[in-house]
Amino acid sequence: MKRGRGNNSGKNGTRWSKLVALGFVGMMLSLLALPAVAQDDAVPVAIVGAFLMVYIVFMLALYIYFSYSLMVIARKTNTENGWMAWIPIINIILMLNIAQKPIWWILLCLIPLVNIVILVLVWMAIAERRGKPNWWGIMMIVPIVNIIVPGYLAFSD
Repeated sequence: MKRGRGNNSGKNGTRWSKLVALGFVGMMLSLLALPAVAQDDAVPVAIVGAFLMVYIVFMLALYIYFSYSLMVIARKTNTENGWMAWIPIINIILMLNIAQKPIWWILLCLIPLVNIVILVLVWMAIAERRGKPNWWGIMMIVPIVNIIVPGYLAFSD
């Protein structure tokens, strides 16, 4: 697999993939509880249903945002196979390719706590490939800010 070479400058992919998977599991578990709730009153069922719809739409929007940002970063760093940004788990391989890190690091992403360090290092390398300071990669561990970082790295000049 050819790695692209760019100017300078992936963890959030795993985080979003896990959040989407967790959201899906949570949705399925809450759907299992609906028959028990439906016996008592229809109002709680409607509230749970509305919450689930908002949650699903929000998680889907975050996944699309992250995937599109990662695909744009791949394009701007001349990394092949930018389409891999849309496939969970495989997008980690794309992030490793963008960061020019060894593919076997994906195994380190499976180890709890180690994965946080590895993915911060990967995002630091992605930031450098994009010509940004590497501290942008460290910002991926800050809640809320980690939503902004992929868009900044993708859409800034």
